[in-house]
Amino acid sequence: MVPETMRAARMYDVGAPMVIEDVPTPQPGPLDVLVRVRACGIVPNLGNVLKNWTTWFPQNPLPKLPATFGLDPAGEVAAVGSGVKGVKVGDRVYVNPGRSCGSCRACRQGDRIACTSIVLQGYFGVTPTAQDTFDRYPFGGLCEYMTAPADAVVILPDNISFEEAARFGYLGTGYSALRKGRAGPNVVTLVNGASGTLGLGTVLIALAMGVTKILGTARNRELLEEVRKLAPRRIFVHSVDDGPIEPWALAQTAGEGVDLVVDCLGPGSPGSTMTDALRSLRRGGRLVNVGAVAEMLPMDVHTMMDRGQSYIGSFWFTAGEGADMAEMVRAGTLDMSVFRQQSYPLDRINEVLAGIEHRHGGFSNFTVTP
Repeated sequence: MVPETMRAARMYDVGAPMVIEDVPTPQPGPLDVLVRVRACGIVPNLGNVLKNWTTWFPQNPLPKLPATFGLDPAGEVAAVGSGVKGVKVGDRVYVNPGRSCGSCRACRQGDRIACTSIVLQGYFGVTPTAQDTFDRYPFGGLCEYMTAPADAVVILPDNISFEEAARFGYLGTGYSALRKGRAGPNVVTLVNGASGTLGLGTVLIALAMGVTKILGTARNRELLEEVRKLAPRRIFVHSVDDGPIEPWALAQTAGEGVDLVVDCLGPGSPGSTMTDALRSLRRGGRLVNVGAVAEMLPMDVHTMMDRGQSYIGSFWFTAGEGADMAEMVRAGTLDMSVFRQQSYPLDRINEVLAGIEHRHGGFSNFTVTP
């Protein structure tokens, strides 16, 4: 029985603490599902993002306040709309928060990531018309129930917990980047920022995709060593405190350079570290950026042209790519056991946001369980 009201964490002002309130439980539309949220992933930088978003990225709107945030929910389907097929009550699901309008030119062409009104439900939008999409799906995962389009959910196998599934956002972001970069066996792949939340997930997905040589770069030597031990015959690591990336990567590849760089460095990272990784590409190599370094980047585009190299931006991932990951988990090729789970009840959301910077790199997995 779905209750008429539910508990939700709501933010009334940018940077203000969230307030736990009782609000009406949303109702699914004909093509929607209602999900009972069991775990919601917490973006490591969420507290800073919510406090500073309007200053950092004024062109990218947050939803109208008060709003319920929460980017990576997983739970059980509690109700389905009258037109829903293939998803049933009781299914264990991850909810991909990428929302598109469904009717713009990009959506009609099947490229929903390029939608002119795309949002990440429970987080932010990237276009001026994003609020139109927020209005349709106003609740993120920091509440007891949320609605989502039925085609956004990923059916989970039995061998993954809701807390582990709440990490799918970062894993999927890395997976989509690796696919764009044509990762696979004999594609030497450098993950820049390999010990972080996004970088570690990208390393795990690269292993699951059969990448046979992964170069991991970051700053923290101890965390990098933990990453290396995940697959010592396939992963090789280097701290940028020990020198530039380019000569090390060339030494690891007999002077040829790497086939693919996936750059997972965040907005606060220096652009020089990305350009260092970019210089490690071989002829015909590709760099895919998913980390969102915010600095302006000087690029030697003439040399890149002569060498046939590519620079690609990658934003989020599709529900279909999420289904791929669920199958990797089911088959055991994607190992989710490396994460250190730290779960908190909804009442402690402000405490979690205040203290999440104290984490064990990408190995820490913070979730709220409403």
